[in-house]
Parts: sequence; C-alpha cells; structure tokens
Amino acid sequence: MRFEDVLSNGKLWSTVYDGEEENVLSQLLGNWLDPVYLREFFEANIADLESYFHISNVDLAIFDTVKDATTLACLILDLKPEIPLESLFRPLENSRLGEMILSKEKAKGKEVSGHASWLRIYAIKLDKDVFVITGGAIKLTRTMQERAQTQRELERLERVRNFLLEEGAVDVDGIKTLS
Repeated sequence: MRFEDVLSNGKLWSTVYDGEEENVLSQLLGNWLDPVYLREFFEANIADLESYFHISNVDLAIFDTVKDATTLACLILDLKPEIPLESLFRPLENSRLGEMILSKEKAKGKEVSGHASWLRIYAIKLDKDVFVITGGAIKLTRTMQERAQTQRELERLERVRNFLLEEGAVDVDGIKTLS
C-alpha cells in the first residue's frame, strides 16, 4: 500500500492498494463518469435506487451521477489553497462529537435534481486539514452495513487506518515516508 499526493500540497492523499496502478480517487472518478459502468451498477441496484431515492429511471440516475461526480471532482481538485479540506469532509459517524486520532471521514456530493447525493468519498483524517482517501461508493441505502459495496468501504477505512497506525504514520511527515 502506498499513497499519492493528489493536490501536490501535502493536504490530500489517495491510497494506491497493492496490485493496483491507479489511486482510488482516480478510479472512483473514472467509474462515476463512465456511463457503461453506471448503467451496470444502477441496473444491478435498481431496487435500492427505487426504494431509497424513489427513482426508477436508470438514465436519470446516470445523468445525475455524472453531474454530481463532475461537481465533486471540481470541488476537490480545484480547491483554492485558502479553503480548508475540512469544509468538504465530515465525520463518518454522524453522532461523533469529538476528535480522535486517524478519524474516519466522508465527503459527499451536493443535492442533484431534487434529491440528496448518493456519492461518497471515504477518508482518514491524518492531521488538521490533511486527509487520506481510502475509497468511495454510490450509497443507495441508509446505512453502509446494508450492502456489500459500502461494507467493503468500511473495511478499507479500517485497513488503511490500521496500516497507518502500524507504520507510525499519524501525521503529514509520516505519510510522506509511505508515498
């Protein structure tokens, strides 16, 4: 496992898992902008799309996802240096009140076409305004434990967190040694 400095400023890192050539942020954005990938995903998960978002039109779901992914990518990749990344990321657990070392965080898209975004980017907060992206998902259910694709992201968050702790990479200097 290694990490790439996405913004070239030491604030946003993206995991490159063993056996992968591309970092997870690039993979996510590639999938979320790919109509073929999205059609397969929404057709396989149409029951969740209809149940939770009350949308039965796969073409509309594809259009909304591409629009939302484009906006989210611009927010992250074109972020002005004076705007903190902490404005995009929030605690994964909605009930968490305090700070913790290597906390699990999420960023999500904006409202699209009258419904909440289903796009999620998951990260570990390494330091003040420094994040390590571990993955992401199209979340069509209330909780992450309800579906394999989001449960997998919980496991990846934990795996990266444990790896960082084992390597002693609990700050910006530590992550640089693993890139």
